[in-house]
Amino acid sequence: MIDLPVPSFSSSSGCETIYVLDTNVLMHDPTALFRFAEHWVVLPMVVLQELDASKKGLSEVARNVRQVSRYLDTLVSKKSYQDIDNGLSLAELASFANGYSPTGKLLFCHCQGSGDEGILDAMQLLMQRHPQREVVLVTKDINLRIRARVAGLDAEDYFNDQPRQDLDLLFAGVDVLDEDFWETHGQGMRSWQDGERIFYEVAGPRVASWSPNQCLAFPGDDSFDGIVREVKEGMACVERLRDYRHRHSVWGVQARNREQSLALNLLMDPSIELVTLTGAAGTGKTLLALAAGLAMCFDEARYREIIMTRITIPVGEDIGFLPGTEEEKMSPWMGALMDNLEVLTQGQKNGGSWGRSATEDLLRNRVKIRSLNFMRGRTFQSRYVILDEAQNLTAKQMKTLLTRAGPGTKMVCLGNLSQIDTPYLTETSSGLTYVVDRFREWPGSGHITLTRGERSRLADFASSVL
Repeated sequence: MIDLPVPSFSSSSGCETIYVLDTNVLMHDPTALFRFAEHWVVLPMVVLQELDASKKGLSEVARNVRQVSRYLDTLVSKKSYQDIDNGLSLAELASFANGYSPTGKLLFCHCQGSGDEGILDAMQLLMQRHPQREVVLVTKDINLRIRARVAGLDAEDYFNDQPRQDLDLLFAGVDVLDEDFWETHGQGMRSWQDGERIFYEVAGPRVASWSPNQCLAFPGDDSFDGIVREVKEGMACVERLRDYRHRHSVWGVQARNREQSLALNLLMDPSIELVTLTGAAGTGKTLLALAAGLAMCFDEARYREIIMTRITIPVGEDIGFLPGTEEEKMSPWMGALMDNLEVLTQGQKNGGSWGRSATEDLLRNRVKIRSLNFMRGRTFQSRYVILDEAQNLTAKQMKTLLTRAGPGTKMVCLGNLSQIDTPYLTETSSGLTYVVDRFREWPGSGHITLTRGERSRLADFASSVL
């Protein structure tokens, strides 16, 4: 192996680990440079070459690559060769670190070979020159991690973009209480009524784990359902929720189970500006979101129109470019939403066929389909925005969409975390998971995980055995 220049590390630095970053890590998260605290970050020269080859275009990956290049340019500008060879302090870019405080350094490593071979060669050189330090490859490429481990090298996935290491720990949005809950938490409980709304003041050890707009339920479908409005100093204000299973409906739709009823309460609440619904196919996410949107746009006139969008990722082979306007191009991708919209319009029986035709024409003018690719720079005011298939978006893409919300806009994000089609995204690193976790304590958001399928007996059985 050719003896190429390898960065040297000061023994007094206190650094224990050398992290070698793969190109796909920086493509996925440009701020990955700042996520390794006091440890050293090494970029093989082949990584810089791959970044340079991917910088052109309007895709999210190209934007991330250009951001990484700007970070690196700021670090190396006005630095001598000796400074670069000794390592560049990442603390100089603390203002870009998104709350992280890196104290380590960034170094560049020359290596033999190209692509993955060059990265593995760089790791072997680092291990030979610095046997007293642990050298770890960080990559989103599963096959490269396998190759590295087969060659005796340490390799791991990039975890800093994952709000939860285990999806089972993700906030479900519902706390199912014990039957004796009122006996232990209801002592001296105060209740009051404001119009049709009924409130309770609850105290006790379990209150500390509650979040704003978290739903509460007791075992049994016909029991009490409530929502936490405020948690303060060991006390919680709980409001009793509407029962959309028997007494109430939304645009002709009645909930078929408790979770759907809770979801409709969140969707119909104008004080909740962001609603996230997760669950398997057939749990009713799209139907509930559309029904609530139609009711709030037409019956209550709270929003000017409904905007439906989703990321365009094919399940099988891509069929190529689609003709027509933006809405016509998006129509094939919005089949699920349009199917549910057709079901909801068929329920409007007043006026016969002429009435249904008039309703469909009205809906076409108030329900718009938009592409996620053209969201930058837009501001939605008084809109009801439905984002379908949100599990396929990264955290940065979710940020791009949610920051489009203007005054009086409600965002509804739907997704099935077990059906992710985006490369390098997993259930724990999906942008939808990120939003559910980060917005848990914000009083303007609500979340429900739907678990019971209501599509058909065939669909439920297929989902369980296939």
